[in-house]
Amino acid sequence: MTAEANRPDAQHRARAGSGDAADAASAGSPLVDRTLGADHLVRQEAAGLRNAEPPREPDAAVIGHASKAAAGIPAIVQTVRFGVREMGVRRSVSQYLKVNQKDGFDCQSCAWPSPDGERHIAEFCESGAKAIASEATTKRVGPSFFAAHTIDELAARSDRWLNEQGRLTEPVVRRPGRDRYEPIAWDDAFALVAAELARLPSPDAASFYTSGRTSNEAAFLYQLFVRQFGTNNLPDCSNMCHESSGTAMVEGIGVGKSTVVFSDFDDCDTIFIIGQNPGTNHPRMLTALERAKRNGATIVSINPMPEPGLMRVRNPNPQDGGLRYPVELFGRGTELSDLYLQVRVNGDVALIDGIMKAMLEDEERAPGSVVDRRFVERYTTGFDELAAFLRGLDWDHIVEASGVALAEIRHAARIAGRAERMIACWAMGLTQHKNGVDNVAAVLDLLLLGGHMGRPGAGACCVRGHSNVQGDRTMGIWERMNQGFLDDLGAEFGFTPPSDDGLDSVDTIKAMHAGRVKVFVGLGGNLLAAGPDTAFLAEAMQRCELTVQVSTKLNRGHLVTGHTALILPCLGRSEIDRQASGDQFVTVEDSLGVISASRGSLPPASPSLRSEPAIVAGLATAVLGERTTVDWLALAADYDRIRDHIANVVPGFEDFNHRIRRDIFTLPNAARNREFKTESGRAQFTITRIPEHGLGPDEYLLTTVRSHDQFNTTVYGDDDRYRGVRGGRRVIFLNHEDARRAGLAGEGQRVDVTSHFGGRTRTIADVQVVPYDIARGSAAMYYPEANVLVPVGSVADKSNSPTSKSIRITLAPSLGSA
Repeated sequence: MTAEANRPDAQHRARAGSGDAADAASAGSPLVDRTLGADHLVRQEAAGLRNAEPPREPDAAVIGHASKAAAGIPAIVQTVRFGVREMGVRRSVSQYLKVNQKDGFDCQSCAWPSPDGERHIAEFCESGAKAIASEATTKRVGPSFFAAHTIDELAARSDRWLNEQGRLTEPVVRRPGRDRYEPIAWDDAFALVAAELARLPSPDAASFYTSGRTSNEAAFLYQLFVRQFGTNNLPDCSNMCHESSGTAMVEGIGVGKSTVVFSDFDDCDTIFIIGQNPGTNHPRMLTALERAKRNGATIVSINPMPEPGLMRVRNPNPQDGGLRYPVELFGRGTELSDLYLQVRVNGDVALIDGIMKAMLEDEERAPGSVVDRRFVERYTTGFDELAAFLRGLDWDHIVEASGVALAEIRHAARIAGRAERMIACWAMGLTQHKNGVDNVAAVLDLLLLGGHMGRPGAGACCVRGHSNVQGDRTMGIWERMNQGFLDDLGAEFGFTPPSDDGLDSVDTIKAMHAGRVKVFVGLGGNLLAAGPDTAFLAEAMQRCELTVQVSTKLNRGHLVTGHTALILPCLGRSEIDRQASGDQFVTVEDSLGVISASRGSLPPASPSLRSEPAIVAGLATAVLGERTTVDWLALAADYDRIRDHIANVVPGFEDFNHRIRRDIFTLPNAARNREFKTESGRAQFTITRIPEHGLGPDEYLLTTVRSHDQFNTTVYGDDDRYRGVRGGRRVIFLNHEDARRAGLAGEGQRVDVTSHFGGRTRTIADVQVVPYDIARGSAAMYYPEANVLVPVGSVADKSNSPTSKSIRITLAPSLGSA
């Protein structure tokens, strides 16, 4: 059983905005350093808060026309330009031809799967190409770089500039009272971590974070090390992204993963895309959507903004090629969406409830034409209760709460009602709300009504964000792993894992701020930029005795640290991983549960780099000492040994080494076989009530989004050509009519944006207004810049994910605004 299959129920004024909540959290846990005075610590904290947020942009963004189609010639141009700039011509060609190939390496960016069989020669997208080039860059950040730059000097640079400096080459340490990082030997770094962890009053005073770029092998070793150390404090990026998906899916269908396979997109006749922007966040998905469209599928897109990747695509590498290729590149492209529903931010439950209500009305007029009665009666429970609830909903309330006209809702209902094989896809547009779990549960209800579960061309497609975030969870990276996994892990390695629940990402932030967690270790990622409430999070980091970051490149998270800080540089996916037994490979799991091998081919950026498994093994050896019987260094020397242990502990990985050398393979998924491992043994219909936002006449609901020139928190450039924004990121998208009514429609208008939660406010100043085709009452800003507005205490029910897509805001003209 998988981990998710057993889940229980310019100047920002952000510091003041953290308010009394931050003060209360820190009460009774003053900063105490063993060598430095309180005055120094106050100064360090103030400097850290300044360093936490990107500096103001010197010039205003240039606002032009948004793109009408995704990909095409501009994507090819940007891919070539970025690759040549970072890697050179020869290196670019070699790496682009290796990525996502079965004998190559897995893309460092999104978790969209590659085809099961034959793959295109260019099995990558613009976003992935930028990630590859960024990792395989020829630029280097070594000891001389850190000697030349203080931390405050680096913090004055943009996130883009920090990323562009190149690959980290050697371990470095920032010691208490120092203003910059200095070199440190690997063994000394491991000893420093061991000494700091040994001083803790309890293993639970440390927290061990993981990002989605970590391999299965590294993740398995990491959770084993942490549990042998004695804690389940294993937060990860999934806590902040798709935790709501896993929660809803486990409650509804008994498994927290997608129930479709790649070929289902060839077999489906209907696709609903909800709260997702494939063109920017998962561009390779456009090929699957285009192919489904050409096979006759009807596509319905639901989103507050009409993103180009939802509307039309010019595919640079159509798989059937031939004469269509130039037409595809230079013509209008393929129209994707047959119906686009511009829902308000967090109006999804209202809309989906409305679609199902209309479907039931159609069913009553023609029994058996809409609801799959045989499936519902045999495999589900709760249908009668849901039907009664939907019949009682008021149409005026549904239309007002969703922002979608009744005629369009009925149109969507007719499409869903006649579907024989329907897939529903979603991403973080649904999950990061207070009612994020309900949002996903409503999507599952929609699928269950038509019996779209456990048959070809139908099912739930939860599209994960980072390349191996799903694999991390499968390998045991979770603060609440089921007891069966813990028992098997303990039996395999001869110890008793801790059984108490650990801390997730949000609770880790709060515990660091309160002084209960004193050591933070991050295996990849950039929690400072990914997490909510930037000022609060910065304060939390600085209250740690030690922060450790395992990274490939410099980021802002390295500039806001504990009293002591380490940066441990690791190999990238594209690099040769040579250990004592020879060249190694690792594995990853994509959004559809497919396990693939990943083999780098480039020489390492520095001879001093270590692989993630080797770093974890070095930490475990130093920290655990004689308390462990595991031969950590032997595991790091030969990853086959790690995979043998995985095969004995994790279901679905039997005979792991043999199978992965033969080909990719797909993990079992009970719901795909109509086996629902819920308490009732049936799929569960869920009543999802329409949330009441109660926005005032001058309030908006803000969602955070990516630009087209970033992946997660990594910013590659300052342009967003899909939305027509160039040369700036400090912008807010407002509906044209909303902007006009507020007197903010003029060119160059700037506002202070203030979020409101629990009687407290957080403000980001001097933000440029961009009138845009976004739903009324809604607004959007880029993260991580907007994360300062996300309250740490505003989280989704049940999943505890930050509500980064559902922030109540007001606007006020900035001083000097045009």
